[in-house]
Amino acid sequence: MGSNEESKLEEARQEYIESLSETMEMYGLSPSMGRLYGIMFFHEDPMTLDEMRSRTGMSKTSMSTGVRALSRLKLVHKKWQKGVRKDLYEAEHDQFRSFVEFFAQQWEKEIQINRKALAKTEQNLKRLLEEEDISPETTDRIRKDLEKLKEAKRYYAWLERMVDVFESGKIFDLVSIPEDTE
Repeated sequence: MGSNEESKLEEARQEYIESLSETMEMYGLSPSMGRLYGIMFFHEDPMTLDEMRSRTGMSKTSMSTGVRALSRLKLVHKKWQKGVRKDLYEAEHDQFRSFVEFFAQQWEKEIQINRKALAKTEQNLKRLLEEEDISPETTDRIRKDLEKLKEAKRYYAWLERMVDVFESGKIFDLVSIPEDTE
């Protein structure tokens, strides 16, 4: 393919790459990570960090940080190729799988963080209830807070079930993947 054709191809891909950049930012990732993922998404072969850096203009440190973050989210995978000594990476092309893994991972973190905080808050509130010099108004407020925490626990139990539905693939029984969009 000539350089003019290559340039036109890159230009045609740019709209989607930029939309990935915006989308990644919506989910708390940097726009540069979205651009990096987009470039890798369209690239035919696994890429080295040097190849990525030359395509994105990112610094080596930013590139390495971005690839590690994308790998953690399972949007990029390390590949092995016989005779190649440098690390190679390629984008995950199964966006359904990426979606499931990304959200399940985020929800699991949310559950872990908040369940621990809920337990500690509940323990502190119950300890306050045991104090002798607490006013009836404060006792009432504590009881209402404990009810709110009970509802929060229900939410995290539901979210845990949601993660199971995603990770087991049952989500695709409930919301099927379209055969073709053309």
